[in-house]
Amino acid sequence: MGVFDDLVGQDQAVAVLSRAAAAAREVVEGGRGAGMTHAWLFTGPPGTGREDAARAFTAALLCPDGGCGHCDQCHQVMIGSHPDLEAVRPQGLSYGVKQTRELILRAAGAPTQGRWRVILFEDADRATESAQNAVLKAIEEPPPRTVWLLCSPAPDDMMITIRSRCRVITLTTPRTQAVAHMLATRDSVPEPMAQFAARAAQGHIGRARSLALDEGARSRREAVLSIPKALTGVGECITAAERLVKTAEEEAAAATATLNESETAELRKIYGEGSTGKGLNRGLVRGGAGALKELEDRQKSRATRIKRDSLDAALLELVAYYRDVLAMQFGARVELANDDLRFDLDQQARGGTPEETLRRIDAIMLCRERLEANVNPQIAVEAMMLSLRRG
Repeated sequence: MGVFDDLVGQDQAVAVLSRAAAAAREVVEGGRGAGMTHAWLFTGPPGTGREDAARAFTAALLCPDGGCGHCDQCHQVMIGSHPDLEAVRPQGLSYGVKQTRELILRAAGAPTQGRWRVILFEDADRATESAQNAVLKAIEEPPPRTVWLLCSPAPDDMMITIRSRCRVITLTTPRTQAVAHMLATRDSVPEPMAQFAARAAQGHIGRARSLALDEGARSRREAVLSIPKALTGVGECITAAERLVKTAEEEAAAATATLNESETAELRKIYGEGSTGKGLNRGLVRGGAGALKELEDRQKSRATRIKRDSLDAALLELVAYYRDVLAMQFGARVELANDDLRFDLDQQARGGTPEETLRRIDAIMLCRERLEANVNPQIAVEAMMLSLRRG
């Protein structure tokens, strides 16, 4: 089983990457290696596996057998411990130029095992403009045997000058049957559950796996999709907004609490807190307070990002719900993402017009834009709930 076998429904991308990996082996052996380049941009809708594809390509570059999937090289790449792989994923809302320059310095070294030095930059679209300019300089004049793999939802998320210097790999949303087959064969999910999860996730592989394996994820989905029929008054709209925002805050707190504590303890240890001996005190040494403040800012940014991502996931669930309502209003013969809620969908479809449904979808998308623009989440979600009620 090769490293590309885990990419669901991406046959075209796999073909391109496989040919490039073969060309890369030619370069290592002293050949020309036509088809291999030093900069790649992996794009595609959320959940299609951009990062998985980039990591599989990394394994194919660093594995002597082109990504066999079972050797030490492949295993080290997949768990992120390979010495020639520098993987970075922005934890906060953005990735600054200082961090990018540090990454470029780390990328400048020669490969330790003689093949390639790979820089895998997940969520590269979160890099600030200054950071992207720094990346541009790095890929314009890369060190020998250095490969940059950038990941972003769409090519337009990156500067045009970066796009023009990268080979773009576009991943597509996999079909429901392909995702269901993956769940059934790789995760031993019963067929009915696999079909439900694949359909509800709309091709988002990570979301499908979560729905199939985590009862808590299914409960959260049910809570979000119960909102439309609960918006019977202004008070109910405010309550629904509070509940949605509070749930996102709780998820962010749960996801970051342990990590924050360990990071803070490690930093305090580095700066000497609790040390004893001649010339030492039990407090932070000079510079420690500033470093601690910088860490706290990063942790706060990370929590805000997780909260925003949680809210955005809930809003996309609502978009899918109203898309199904619209499909039923028009009598469209399409697969319903929320087919398990067909009775509720039918009631919503009969109780309104397509124009009202479209306005509700627009209200959700506007809420997403406001959250991206740092509008107070409670205010943005309350406004959306009121719009959903009015139609």
